[in-house]
Order: sequence, then C-alpha cells, then structure tokens
Amino acid sequence: MEEEIEEFSRNVIPPTIRYVFFRLFLWPLLLSGCAHHDEGEPKPVVAVKVARAELETIRVSVSAPATIFPRQQANVASRLTAPIRSLKVRKGDKVSAGQILVVLENRDLLAQREEAVAGVSDAQASLQKVSAGTLPTDVERARGQVATSEAALNQAQGIYERRKELFQQGAIPQRDLLLSQTELAQAKTGYEVALKSLQLLESQSRGKDLQIAESHLAQAKARLELIETQLQFAELRSPFAGFITEQFLYAGDMAKPDAPVFTVMDLSVVVARAQVPEAEAGSVRVGQTGTFAPTDMNGTVYEGHVSVVNEAVDPSRRTLEIWCEIPNRQAQGLRAGAFGTLHVLVAELPRSLTIPLSAVQFREGTQSGSVLVVDERRIATKREVETGQIFNGKIQIKRGLRSGEEVVVEGGYELPDGTQVRLIEDKAK
Repeated sequence: MEEEIEEFSRNVIPPTIRYVFFRLFLWPLLLSGCAHHDEGEPKPVVAVKVARAELETIRVSVSAPATIFPRQQANVASRLTAPIRSLKVRKGDKVSAGQILVVLENRDLLAQREEAVAGVSDAQASLQKVSAGTLPTDVERARGQVATSEAALNQAQGIYERRKELFQQGAIPQRDLLLSQTELAQAKTGYEVALKSLQLLESQSRGKDLQIAESHLAQAKARLELIETQLQFAELRSPFAGFITEQFLYAGDMAKPDAPVFTVMDLSVVVARAQVPEAEAGSVRVGQTGTFAPTDMNGTVYEGHVSVVNEAVDPSRRTLEIWCEIPNRQAQGLRAGAFGTLHVLVAELPRSLTIPLSAVQFREGTQSGSVLVVDERRIATKREVETGQIFNGKIQIKRGLRSGEEVVVEGGYELPDGTQVRLIEDKAK
C-alpha cells in the first residue's frame, strides 16, 4: 500500500505539493496504522496453581493443646518410721501389682512378734484351766457350808424322829417334841440357804472367770495381729502395675510416712488433658472419638475416647477441661508429660463441597469471601462464596461454587478479574 501511494504521488502531484500533502495527511495515517498494530499485541499470561472443588465427608473437630497424664499414679511411702534395709527396684523399672519395692529394718518387730505369740499361748492355757472347772476359794468355802448344813439337818432329823417315838410312848412331854421340830426346821432352812449360795457362787464366778480369760486371750491375739500387720508394713509393695518414674530415698535412709520412696505410674492407658475454649466446648461429649498428636513425633496420631468433660469453667482462662483416655500399648510409648494437640471429633458432614483454604480471600470479620475461578479458556474470574467449617487445610463452601470447578490456590493475590492464566502443572508438562 505504501508503494502504491508513493507512485501515485510521484506521477500526479508536483513535488512541493506532494511533500506538503505527505506530511499533513499520509504521515499521520501511517502512524495511526502502526499504533493500531501495536495495540493488538497479546496481554501477559500469569502462571497460577489451581485445585478442583470436590465433594467429601467433613469431620468437624475441636482442637486444643494437651498434656499426657497417667491413668493412675501413686507415691509409695512407709507407714512406719524405720531405716531402709534394701531396695528391690530402681527408677525406670517396670513393676507388677503387689511386687515388693522396699524392705525396711524389722528385727525389733520380729522380737515383738515372739513375745506376742507367747502371750497368746499363756492366755489360751488360762482359758482352758477355767473351762475345765477350777473354782476360786469362795466357792470351796460355800461347799463346806453346804456339807455342814446338811450334816446338821440330818442330825436334827434323827433327833426329831426319836423324840416323836418317845412322845407317842408317853416318855417325854410335848414341849420337847416341839423343840426338836423347831430345830429340824432351822437345820433345813440353813441347808437350803447354804445350797443356794453355792449355786449362785458357782454360776456367777464361773461365768466371770470365763469372760476374763476369754478377754485376755482376745487381747493377746490382737497384739499378735498388730505385730504381724506392722511386719507386713515393713515391706512396701506396688499398688498397681506400672513403671517407677521417680525415686526419692535410697538404702540406709530413714523411711517416714511423710516421705515417699518411689512414684509409680500406670501408663497402660494414658489421659490427654486439654483446656478447650468455652465457646467451642459446648459440642464435646463423653464417648466422642479423640486423637492426640505429639509435637515430638512427626505425623504420629493416637486415638482414644473422651472420658471426662468438666462441669466447671476455669474463670481465669474461660476454658473447659477435657480428658481423653488413650490405650498406650508398649509399641506406642506415650510418656507422662508429653505435649501435643488433642482433636475431638464432634460431627460429620457428608457430601460437602471443599476447596483448599488458601484459595479464599476472606472479608474481615465474616465467613464470606471470594475466589478466582478458572474456566476452560484459562480465564480467572472473581466469584463470591460463603464458607463453613475449616479442617486439615481445607474449607467448606456452602454457596458460590459447583463440584468440579477449578479455583486459584497459588499466584492469585491481587490478580485482576478476567486475567489470562497458565497452570503451573501445564508449564511443567
């Protein structure tokens, strides 16, 4: 086109007019044509990373920092004040229920036991003697009185019989018969009183003697039992199976009731204790599944169940204490005092639309925001969305997206709406 214009101007238009015409009319047209050609150049393409919106089951959980505690813990202390003769275990050892941990000095108790055994034997002999019928002196004296009264009664009876015969024969006056009759009645009364006294003494004295003897025997047995118990206290035993996690005293030290020797922990089942914010704790229930992730074990997770949901809120921290019991098999090796994060599963939302959390640009203070949706032409379009639960680096989309749509998750910050993009995965190909 430029050659045709130049030939036309050279053949038809004079040189002076041709120069003026070219400067005033043709040169701006050529410049405008070049400018239009420059504006048609393609816009820059931005490389981004995208992810696809997918349907999946969301597991809603409450998370909080947690510390591991043993299910059972006991400080083993002596009930006696005595030197430690020997230690049967040491810190770090595994122990069984009832296993002897410490032996205290007990020679003085052994001597006291021998004395108590002798006391029991003496009390048993005394009881046997009383039970066999041996009576005190008062009873023997009462028996003598009975015998004397019986003899006097027999004598009075004989005199009365002889005087009765003589009176019938007219040999003695009636006065003598009446006198002998009175003496017989007195002798009979004396005999009956003596006999009754003997019976009372035998019954009362024998019963009291038996009670005293039995009481002495019971006292002797109680003392022996006390010594036997103290001998058992001279051996400190583990209250349950577990591990020795602390040692405070050693052989030769004086064991006292207020000074523990060992600390025993039962770690077969551990308890993860967490302080959950009051606003989130309302959905936590006993029996829900919980998982504990220690900070010192990358990717290791231990599963258990919620056993305690405290009914009192900590007034200073506004938190609620949650306990989660976790079986702690030897292969797992969770230790008391381990720190990590406790996650309690409180709900499941099936067929929920999710995208990576990094794809959403939130409006401050709300659950709404926007995402950049990439269509089949690789054009990024801004789309408003309403979000829901956040979990494992993902977020639930309640409104604004459809399953299968692709959203920008990397490289979309401050990207203008309608920008041409190139997928990072495509570039790698």
